[in-house]
Amino acid sequence: MSSTETESVPAGTWALDPVHSTISFAVGYMAGTFTGGFGDFDAAVTDGVLAGSAKIASVQVKDTDLAAHLQSPEFFDAQRYPELAFASSAITRTGNRIRIDGEITIKGHVEPVEVTGDITDTIADPYGGERFGLALAAVIRRDEFGVSWNNPLPSGEPALSNDVTLIAELQLVKQT
Repeated sequence: MSSTETESVPAGTWALDPVHSTISFAVGYMAGTFTGGFGDFDAAVTDGVLAGSAKIASVQVKDTDLAAHLQSPEFFDAQRYPELAFASSAITRTGNRIRIDGEITIKGHVEPVEVTGDITDTIADPYGGERFGLALAAVIRRDEFGVSWNNPLPSGEPALSNDVTLIAELQLVKQT
């Protein structure tokens, strides 16, 4: 199907399949990449608009002390800002590639963001429903949202990168 024959996203209302979806992040840390995610999140496509949110208290990392630190005011400040959110303003599709312009809100601060990735065509699933998938990524600068904690290396360089990659692997199911 050519891009002129394909809608940017399927029409109608599509709800998240949380079992087959993930929201995660990756950030350079010291000599590698640190990853984590959120266990409690939601997303939907309604009339061509993608919107979603994640509960900060559901941040998942491999260490409980670090999870608590990420919820502190030095990072997400979960007590004052319990959610991060995204809403699209424009979606364009070329073949299986998709670009989504929108706004992301972290710690109560809103910034524009460009999200790119892949979209699948709709399929009939084995449960009698219809679904499509999105594999998306965006890079944000955490200091733009007031997330500026760092621990300098002996060289004076920051241990934690300012650039954070947000990753969404979403399966969305048509609502009737």
